[in-house]
Amino acid sequence: MKLTLDQELTRLVSDQVKLAEQVISAELELETAKTETAQFQRRYYEMVGRFYAQLDELDAQIANAQAGLSPDDAAAQVHAQAAQEQARKSAEEAGLIEAQPPPPLVITPQLKQAFRRAAMMMHPDRATTEPERLRRHGLMIKVNLAYERGDQQAIENLVLEFIQDPRMQEIEDPEEIADQGVELKILKIIRRTGQLRRRMDEIQQELYEKKQSDIYKLKITIERAELRGGDPLGDLAEQLLQELSERRIRLEEIATHE
Repeated sequence: MKLTLDQELTRLVSDQVKLAEQVISAELELETAKTETAQFQRRYYEMVGRFYAQLDELDAQIANAQAGLSPDDAAAQVHAQAAQEQARKSAEEAGLIEAQPPPPLVITPQLKQAFRRAAMMMHPDRATTEPERLRRHGLMIKVNLAYERGDQQAIENLVLEFIQDPRMQEIEDPEEIADQGVELKILKIIRRTGQLRRRMDEIQQELYEKKQSDIYKLKITIERAELRGGDPLGDLAEQLLQELSERRIRLEEIATHE
């Protein structure tokens, strides 16, 4: 049986509400994946990453010392230059990680709830004008950043700021606009549903790329090993400390022959 316009509007509104909830859940999953990856990256650097940077620096010193002993050896000179470049890159990466604010130690249910509430209220796809969409987009960037650093209070402050803004008087839901015809309401619902679907596609693509990254795959591998009772990062740290000791001895041996 063919639906009446009012019945079709009711169906479209119901579908949009469900899709909006799915988008918010996907936004939360994406931001949680980003935050958990940042947590792991910091833990990895503090446990083993900094040792790799030290190894690269020692390797560069060793290569330079060997090149100094053989100034006519072109291969030794090239190797020394490559080692210096690798040490520079490692030091730069280490500096970037150290300069980043530490991620939250724990993503609490309260933090997730605060994010979900903010996203439900501020999501750009709920805007009816381009200026309002841009305003909401800017607010959501701040919400995302606050979530990534575990700042629940900042999220709650942004929600309060949004609620108190006079522009909140904008009517968002077509079913709340009494003087609009059903056809116009349906058109607006269809437009917003399309926006939500596009955003869902964007989130899913970004989440896929995040999960395909080397650091995310390493995170999963390490966490699985730890669940089995292993300590892969601790074991690797011991190995790297041994290698650092051997490199220092090697550098001292070269220095005695200069």
